Amino acid sequence: MDAQHCKMNGDPFQESMYIEESSNKNGVISLIFSLKEEVGALAKVLRTFEEKGINLTHIESRPSRLNKDEYEFFINLEGKNVPALDKIIKSLRNDIGVTVHELSRTKKKDTVPWFPRSIQELDRFANHILSYGAELDADHPGFKDPVYRARRKEFADIAYNYKHGQPIPQVTYTEEERKTWGIVFRELKSLYPTHACYEHNHVFPLLEKYCGYREDNIPQLEDVSKFLQTCTGFRLRPVAGLLSSRDFLAGLAFRVFHSTQYIRHASKPMYTPEPDICHELLGHVPLFADPSFAQFSQEIGLASLGAPDDFIEKLATVYWFTVEFGLCKEGDSLKAYGAGLLSSFGELKYCLSGKPEIQPLVLDKTPVQKYSVTEFQPIYYVAESFKDAKEKLRKFAQMIPRPFSVRYNPYTQRIEVLDNAKQLKNLADTINSEMGILCNALQKIK
Repeated sequence: MDAQHCKMNGDPFQESMYIEESSNKNGVISLIFSLKEEVGALAKVLRTFEEKGINLTHIESRPSRLNKDEYEFFINLEGKNVPALDKIIKSLRNDIGVTVHELSRTKKKDTVPWFPRSIQELDRFANHILSYGAELDADHPGFKDPVYRARRKEFADIAYNYKHGQPIPQVTYTEEERKTWGIVFRELKSLYPTHACYEHNHVFPLLEKYCGYREDNIPQLEDVSKFLQTCTGFRLRPVAGLLSSRDFLAGLAFRVFHSTQYIRHASKPMYTPEPDICHELLGHVPLFADPSFAQFSQEIGLASLGAPDDFIEKLATVYWFTVEFGLCKEGDSLKAYGAGLLSSFGELKYCLSGKPEIQPLVLDKTPVQKYSVTEFQPIYYVAESFKDAKEKLRKFAQMIPRPFSVRYNPYTQRIEVLDNAKQLKNLADTINSEMGILCNALQKIK
């Protein structure tokens, strides 16, 4: 986050942001904490710093913009006694119930990486693509086609200019683009009844009915996004190319899927070296309309927030072998639910042909499995059910070394960092309210 936003600049939520900062030249550490407006409350906190030999060099206050009975304090202090400071922060959070957030410190190995706290903050990295976009690699089928390259730039410009909350711009697809879509749509649809999972086959007719899924029509992202929001709260936002694993997974935490709008080159309608709208709309979208799968996808995203780089790599691998190339059991049969399979005519047939190795989804092994991005997978992992996959993911997420837990608040569309007693009490109150509704409903259906 830039320095201007690190200051209390009028955004009522900035005070609770986790931030990875560069080393502070003067060895000064900045903290923000909030206190209830009580006699002696501030003195108690300041005494804690004094007893540990921590010198404050600056302090300022303002009324809290979140809670009317609280004040927020911004302080600078000398960073000479870091171990003592760690104990103070822990004591303030656990013993006194103070909400404390550290804004800067000399960068250490275990610094928590920045992550978005509000859905609007996805705008900050949505254009940080790693490859493709308006530029193509030399081995891309459209590399030598100036018309295709110019068309890709049009799609990239749409994504670059998009901001959260705006309607996704409508695209008028060319006759050639619709023809390419039609070939892919027709071939894949012929396989879905026998190869796709129940959830995919259940949703697909609804997409045909409400979102314009047809052989002669490429659906608009805005229409599909609205449909998903009514089903599971998931939404689409346009992206110009591939994001980093950390950024892409962070979007899932908000139930946001970064989707391309361009289509593969017409010379090879059954091949694409990158995700395109066929992959997004035929592979991913139907499963995002299923509540259980949507929750599984979001939990992968939530697990990624603030995770160290090595765990991001493991979560990305779990995503690869589940959301992209996962198989699941249906009775005595295996079916595909991964988008990479459901959008590839060749690999959808291959994965259920008996030729590749099939293993149960075990999150002790799957996160370190090597995989190919250019060839059919040599191994596929089978989930007993989406519920089973979620339970395994939750256990895996508990291993991620971060000093807090997180939850998504769908009402505010914000990530809540659970790192003090007050926040845990608020969560407990919410759960208690929901349990009351559940108990009341159970009594009425007896």
